[in-house]
Amino acid sequence: MENCRKGYSLNVGDRLVEFDRPVVMGVLNFTPDSFYAASRHSSSESIIVAAEKMIVDGADILDIGAASSRPGATIIDAETETARAVEAVGAVRQAFPSVLISIDTFRADVAAKAVKAGANIVNDISGGKADKRMFSIVADLHVPIIIQHSRGDSTTMQSLTDYDDVTADVITSLSASVDAAVDAGVTDIIIDPGFGFAKTSAQSFELLNNLAALKVLGFPILVGLSRKSMICSTLGITPDDALNGTTVLNTIALANGADILRVHDVKEARQAVLLYLETIKSDK
Repeated sequence: MENCRKGYSLNVGDRLVEFDRPVVMGVLNFTPDSFYAASRHSSSESIIVAAEKMIVDGADILDIGAASSRPGATIIDAETETARAVEAVGAVRQAFPSVLISIDTFRADVAAKAVKAGANIVNDISGGKADKRMFSIVADLHVPIIIQHSRGDSTTMQSLTDYDDVTADVITSLSASVDAAVDAGVTDIIIDPGFGFAKTSAQSFELLNNLAALKVLGFPILVGLSRKSMICSTLGITPDDALNGTTVLNTIALANGADILRVHDVKEARQAVLLYLETIKSDK
């Protein structure tokens, strides 16, 4: 049980945000094709309503995506992604001036325009590999970046699952990405092992079991397990029925050192965090 947690802080624009407990990030998809249908929104009004519920339920960060990154998804053009991102981020920022917003994109120009529209954090599923300008632009924007491990893109990742040791290989790859970000001038970094991205279900479970090993990199760890295929394929269910499985794996992730839970269901994730914190309090 991870009962000796250290807090961390992020420089978010012109303010320092400190966290002394695991954080819940709510997923908001301004897309028609994200893998979990209930997370999709097609209007500013809809995404504002969903954002408000997540904030009430205890979300610390809202992660807005304007292009699906699920395995097999069609890669949309930059103009479409930019228009969606700017509209969604702008609407949520106007409605909720103080909430932390992350923009989920692998394109540097989309990241820049979304930050201008009100985003505070960049979440790059490619870890800076898809757009070589990402780290320098994030450095110029003075915002934190989430560096995720992945291989290929949504059309190729399922065929890129050959590892000598998935945990060691992920750590090595993330370390190289972190070094590149730091060399570019990025100062605030979060790492994400990328469950389901270029990994089989078995590899994702192995990585979850070894999650604490990623602490060697020295950065907060984000996990995105919510309603993913590793749950659905194991239990023989669809994403619609995967909330209980998500909570189970989120709890394991917390025990193994996760600092941020990226989820579709904020209320349940927040409850898992509170129960986890109560458990480790009694373990001291």
